[in-house]
Amino acid sequence: MKKTKETVEIEEQERNMTFEEAIARLEEIVRALESGSAPLDESLALFEEGVGLVKLCNARLDTAEQKVKLLIPNPDGTAEECDMPPMT
Repeated sequence: MKKTKETVEIEEQERNMTFEEAIARLEEIVRALESGSAPLDESLALFEEGVGLVKLCNARLDTAEQKVKLLIPNPDGTAEECDMPPMT
């Protein structure tokens, strides 16, 4: 499927969004779709944008999860840093 100029611009904007901005935009999209007032073409475009934002947020969360470390207390009172186990 060939990307339109609008799709490419949206993807570029998404890449520059913070996680919080992406979540806020996703909430706007959900409200717009739930209202049912947008024409079909606009609803489809919003849906596609929302899918892209969900992928972006999931990728950002995965990256953050990989950076999180656990501090495990040792019997001598020191702490050992370990990777967080994968979430299921």
